[in-house]
Amino acid sequence: MARLESRALDLYVVTTGTLASGPAHHEIAAAAVEGGATAVQLRAPELSDEELRPIASSLVDMCSEAGVLLLVNDRIDVAVGCGCDGAHVGQDDHPAVARARLGPERILGVSVRSVEEAQAAEAAGADYLGVTVWATATKPEAVPMGPEGLGDVARATALPVVGIGGIHAGNARDALAAGAAGIAVIGAVAAADDPVAAVRELRSLVDDFYEERPS
Repeated sequence: MARLESRALDLYVVTTGTLASGPAHHEIAAAAVEGGATAVQLRAPELSDEELRPIASSLVDMCSEAGVLLLVNDRIDVAVGCGCDGAHVGQDDHPAVARARLGPERILGVSVRSVEEAQAAEAAGADYLGVTVWATATKPEAVPMGPEGLGDVARATALPVVGIGGIHAGNARDALAAGAAGIAVIGAVAAADDPVAAVRELRSLVDDFYEERPS
């Protein structure tokens, strides 16, 4: 498995092409980097691999120079071919198969919906897990587990767990307090009037949480 540095996932911005027009993915990623995110996930189910590759390639240098992880949602071949840091997959892609396709050096994230799925993903070679905390219009089929469910997963695995789904500045601390190693946001940045300012606000909230948390 790849080695994740401490707090490498604490502010994770996911791009979308459904909440903005034009070159939304690149703009969201650029705002994430400028605002202080630690990871960017390129999520573009509306694009083909051929359409996605130039976007991924254009983000590799920008994210690498800033020390920001660049992950691709589902498209493992795109992640490998473009030199991204890794990929994030759901339960439709078996984690062990995804790990074999990624190789040992790239990061593998896996979305899970239960403690059992979390433990299976860890055994199969995942580097981190994603848990839907609250309902989200961006992915309405995802079943929210709530802060309690996130905490159950975090206690059941040694892997870092990223909370996603309905997270914004008003509830980000609740996800972190429940046991999340980081928060992942989509609409809180993509739908913001000022995406860079939105990322900076979240960056400040995360930093304040870690400064205030007893060691």
